[in-house]
Amino acid sequence: MRRISSKWTFFYKRISPVIFFGFLVVFIGIALLANLRSNSALDNIPFLIVAIVMTVVFFISKKLIFDLVDEVWEDGETLVVRNSGQEQRIALADIKNVNYSPLISPPRVTVSLRRPTVFGDEVTFCAPVRMVPLAPSPVINDPIERVDRAREQSHHRR
Repeated sequence: MRRISSKWTFFYKRISPVIFFGFLVVFIGIALLANLRSNSALDNIPFLIVAIVMTVVFFISKKLIFDLVDEVWEDGETLVVRNSGQEQRIALADIKNVNYSPLISPPRVTVSLRRPTVFGDEVTFCAPVRMVPLAPSPVINDPIERVDRAREQSHHRR
């Protein structure tokens, strides 16, 4: 078996939100303390603006990070998907589409499935981070090509 998801997924899903939320709480706390010590509410506007922006960024990143599965492994003609103690094997021929988005952080791969699994009809995982982000990723492109071949073979059998 070969791992095709990033080893950093745990950090992205579990540690970075705690760090980010910690900074958000600190900024809000500073704004509240400064508001108590200040006679003018205008002195606290920079802290409040930063807190509001950080809250918006937190909810956007929540949408981009919390739907990631923990691990995806390639095992011959199947993908082995693991998330929160559950595991599902997905045949490459059961994959409708693979969408790879390398230019967002973290880089994402969304696999659309013909049949729903315990994870739904789409599985999204974090692709391994590359030093050259615009270059094709062999770790991701190889399974995409194999999905295409498996799909073609299943169409020829019909």
